[in-house]
Amino acid sequence: MRPVDLDRVRDLLGHVADARRRLAELGRLPEEQFLADFRNVGTAKDLAVVAAEGSIDGCNHLVARLGGRAPRDYPDCFAVLAELGIVSAELASRLGRLARFRNLLVHLYAQVDDRRVHVFLRQDAGDLDAFQDAVLAWLRQQDPPG
Repeated sequence: MRPVDLDRVRDLLGHVADARRRLAELGRLPEEQFLADFRNVGTAKDLAVVAAEGSIDGCNHLVARLGGRAPRDYPDCFAVLAELGIVSAELASRLGRLARFRNLLVHLYAQVDDRRVHVFLRQDAGDLDAFQDAVLAWLRQQDPPG
């Protein structure tokens, strides 16, 4: 088993953080204003996919390198991360919903109600922050400043 590539994980978290900052800007728009401009909706969908993919990639890297069981799918990867003690079971469940939302955006994009995207921005995107916080806390334990 190869060790966790801490630089890779930090790089992925950087992509998640960048997308999250932009999602937060769009989430501050009132629903009517958000929906009135197709660019807002399209950008939010793309950024949600980028943020979810970065989280999933980081999750898969950690699980593979730490010897966790093989995840059945993207949502299950976060459950494995909880089994490894990196995120809580509650956060893993919420991140699983994020992964399923990503799947909708990628595979069934025409069926996604734009209002649901705005709800994601307002209610669910914060789970990305919690994921970053949990992984960064774990990273600090692995690579303490010295």
